[in-house]
Amino acid sequence: MTASTTGIRTWAEMIKFSHSIFALPFALMAAFLAGRNIDGQHRPYAGQLGLIILCMVAARSVAMTFNRIADARIDARNPRTANRPLPADRLTIGAAWVFLAVWAIVFVLSCAAFAVWFENPWPIRLCGPVLLYLCGYSYTKRFTRLSHFYLGSAIAFSPVAAWIAIHPQSLGLAAVALMAGVTLWIAGFDIIYACQDIEVDRAEGLHSLPSRLGPGPALWIARGCHALTVVLLAALAALASLGWLYLLGVGLVAVMLVVENSLVKADDFSRVNLAFFTINGVVSLVLGGLAIADILLRLPAVI
Repeated sequence: MTASTTGIRTWAEMIKFSHSIFALPFALMAAFLAGRNIDGQHRPYAGQLGLIILCMVAARSVAMTFNRIADARIDARNPRTANRPLPADRLTIGAAWVFLAVWAIVFVLSCAAFAVWFENPWPIRLCGPVLLYLCGYSYTKRFTRLSHFYLGSAIAFSPVAAWIAIHPQSLGLAAVALMAGVTLWIAGFDIIYACQDIEVDRAEGLHSLPSRLGPGPALWIARGCHALTVVLLAALAALASLGWLYLLGVGLVAVMLVVENSLVKADDFSRVNLAFFTINGVVSLVLGGLAIADILLRLPAVI
């Protein structure tokens, strides 16, 4: 393995690049929902989709890098995270800040491109507040039990941002329902994931729900979040005029969330990674893919 390949893998490990799969399908789903309102086109332009993907990658790289910088000392004291690139000294804090700055510039330029190429100034107007909000998550667990919901809302703004980038005039209840559903989905599985760090969070004075309430009550809150996620996703069908293919996706998501919540018990966290990584990745891909297929099948023919 070459040094450059090792370096790329180290950076990808730090920002958990593979986790982009959680939010990206929802952003693309929102882009296609908004694109239905483009006169004569009824779907987003390829250039818009490319910019949305670039914005997603850039914003997530900034947020994750900032989180790793903010939590470097805590991660070093946690056996589960001590081998991450920063606490393990495989990357330096200075290099991480440079990496963050580069991706922040990429994000701003990508947002500006919407104004230049598609006459939409909203992405560049909102890019600063969006980055600040994303980075703000890193400190919430130091003082509030609601950090899981803050994280959920930060990630769930991606479909709203995509909607704004494609057709801001059509933003409405459908986008709000989608954001709320994704917020609760993310919050629910973040609560499950936090069960691994109960003792560390207590020792560090961090305010995760499992560390403050205990794993049993916290897992019930996660189940409630996921039940409401299904309700909101089902409501989106009516709000956004989606059909049977999308509803099939919602049904599959409901089944997968039941399985996910059954994998983790208050006294057994051995299958947290299966619940967190595998099932949630499939949830996002299945619902996003079926929603986009439903939208495209129901579009009027473009002449």
